[in-house]
Amino acid sequence: MARSSESPAAPRVSIPDIPPRLRDAAAARNADLLAARLDLSGTVDLAYASLEQCVMNADADGIDLIGATILDVDVPDIRVASLSLRNAGIRRLRISGGRIGTLDLSSTRIDELELRDLRVDYLNLGGAKGTDLLFSGCAIRTLDMPQAELTRVRFEDCRSDEIDPRGLRATDVDLRGLDAIAFTDANGLRGTTLTTFQVQQLAPTLAAGVGIQVKD
Repeated sequence: MARSSESPAAPRVSIPDIPPRLRDAAAARNADLLAARLDLSGTVDLAYASLEQCVMNADADGIDLIGATILDVDVPDIRVASLSLRNAGIRRLRISGGRIGTLDLSSTRIDELELRDLRVDYLNLGGAKGTDLLFSGCAIRTLDMPQAELTRVRFEDCRSDEIDPRGLRATDVDLRGLDAIAFTDANGLRGTTLTTFQVQQLAPTLAAGVGIQVKD
């Protein structure tokens, strides 16, 4: 199928809808939180919780949001060793500023996610199904995307040491703003958009993938 002249389509990302007044709330497993402000530290269990129209401030060792429902949540200047959103459902989540050791988004259902000015040591999108993702000004040491299904994704002024796209199913995934040192599998980049320079850098990996031996 031929791509249109508009390809790759830009992600449709909007700012989380946060009310002007928020109530302070405590984190708890299975919590149902609406229009709340959370100040998190230590090890936090929010697994299977529902967070709607919330602001989350975090300087923590670990935050467990496995299986959670995230709707219109803003996370400014985060500092956390591990943030797990595995198997969560996300609609309009913005994380801006700060540092995350491990960000686990594996098997997550994502509809509008913005990561901005963020440092991440390890970002796992394995098996995720995501639409409308924007990465801007991010440094991601290792980015894993095996078996992910991603639509309308853009990187702007980002960099990464290593990217694993094995089995990635990509539609309108724009990697032109991602300065990557290495891709583990060029075959997984089908459906993405790259610059001419990026393709030149990938030439040895592409050649190896089709069985070409390159010698001068």
